[in-house]
Amino acid sequence: MHGVIPTPVKVGHAWYDWVFANPGMGLNPYLGTWLSNVQYSTMRVAEGFLLAVLLGVPLGLAIGWSRLAALSIDPLVQGLRPIPITAWLPFSIALFGIRDFGSIFLIFIGAFYPIVVNTTQGARDVERNLVRAASMMGASSTQLLLRVVLPSSMPSLFTGLRLGLGIAWTAVIVSEMVAVKSGLGYVLWDAYYVGRMDIVLADMVSIGIMGYLSDRLIVLLERRVLVWRILQNH
Repeated sequence: MHGVIPTPVKVGHAWYDWVFANPGMGLNPYLGTWLSNVQYSTMRVAEGFLLAVLLGVPLGLAIGWSRLAALSIDPLVQGLRPIPITAWLPFSIALFGIRDFGSIFLIFIGAFYPIVVNTTQGARDVERNLVRAASMMGASSTQLLLRVVLPSSMPSLFTGLRLGLGIAWTAVIVSEMVAVKSGLGYVLWDAYYVGRMDIVLADMVSIGIMGYLSDRLIVLLERRVLVWRILQNH
């Protein structure tokens, strides 16, 4: 049964029931549960991603701007960065158990490194003439960081946000397959296990849609924050 790929029509019917049917009707456990599982996954992604932003952006700026931070922190970041999300999974379960915290931790790990690396590169690519000019005008180190380095790093920072968010969706699906009992990843694995490939494919499309919509939100935010860059390019 697991080897049978359903037709698009069958997938469409299954998806419709998954989204619109009344929960609890009949023996189908997936009826009407689409929205709740999307909400579970989205909230986990939002929490893990926000944590990665709050920690990753300041750390990336520090590594890119401070030689001391680059020498002391960057080697640790680069040493941990190649460890894949799946390798963190047993550690996460041992630390947090089958709970939301484990899933959020994996999402944080997945999103954190692209944000740090791209923010670091953005800070390192700041025009030194701008820094010198601001210093000559009496800007303090804090003012340089907030008014020169951070704005100049924004294009690279947003690239890191988009990459990190994409990996966050990968991480939430991986973690929900094992570490929690709800969400799109849980439904994906459960449906595969019972031979519901129509739900599996509908789930995959749902993941793609949610990833695309969340990426569009970052792009919209980028356009609003970097309006000066858009005007400059035109």
